[in-house]
Amino acid sequence: MKLRGLMLHGTVRRLSFTRHMTYCLGILTKDGIVMAADSRTNAGSDQVNTTRKMYSFTQPGKRAMFIATSGSLSCAQSVITLLRRRFDKGEGLAAVETMYDAARVVGEVVREVAKTDREHLERDNMNFNVNLLLGGQIGGESPQLYMIYPQGNPLRANEDAPFLQIGEVKYGRPILDRGVRYEKTSLQDAARYALISLDSTMKSNVTVGPPIDLIMYPNNELDVRRRRRFEPDDPLLTDIRQRWDRLLRDAVQTLPIINLQPEG
Repeated sequence: MKLRGLMLHGTVRRLSFTRHMTYCLGILTKDGIVMAADSRTNAGSDQVNTTRKMYSFTQPGKRAMFIATSGSLSCAQSVITLLRRRFDKGEGLAAVETMYDAARVVGEVVREVAKTDREHLERDNMNFNVNLLLGGQIGGESPQLYMIYPQGNPLRANEDAPFLQIGEVKYGRPILDRGVRYEKTSLQDAARYALISLDSTMKSNVTVGPPIDLIMYPNNELDVRRRRRFEPDDPLLTDIRQRWDRLLRDAVQTLPIINLQPEG
């Protein structure tokens, strides 16, 4: 939470609270990758802003990569801008041979932005904070999913831990823990889990909100062809939300009765 105000003779002339948060997730399955991100960047008492946080970098038939960002919006945009400029020149993500190398390239750019901005941010008591999810596939290599930390180091999803989250993760994690399995979860089911996870987070936290960007990447497609942006009133998103609410309440009614006898 960030406190804004003008101090004058020990009093605050203007006071407002602003929270900057997001929620993005990636799910790795034997069939491919699903990634989803909200678009809310600011949720204060007098201001709500949105911006896209999902980006794709593709060379059709050769490589397909997608990045979701959380943390400082300005720092994240600087990272994406540098990655895009170099990609368009055939450098960076356009030249690496493996997804691990791609994750390292993203981490190097994060460090580059940190070297430029960290000192100035910390001078005003602000942390350098940017986290990214990187998913995709290069050539005949299997699809991979990484999280890149603010220090630039990557963490890879695997069969035992097939999903990664950044931002406001706690509200949407239980459904993923209970449901997602690398071998058994189809891409369609992964997309459902992703939307339910995001909807659960939006239900509990106003700093996460639509539109929602969703990418579904099947193995070896080597392009980003299956993506959708869900606006707040999207009929499919509304239908999923209403059905999930109803099914959850109905499921509770099928559980064993808890019959507690009065004491004494």
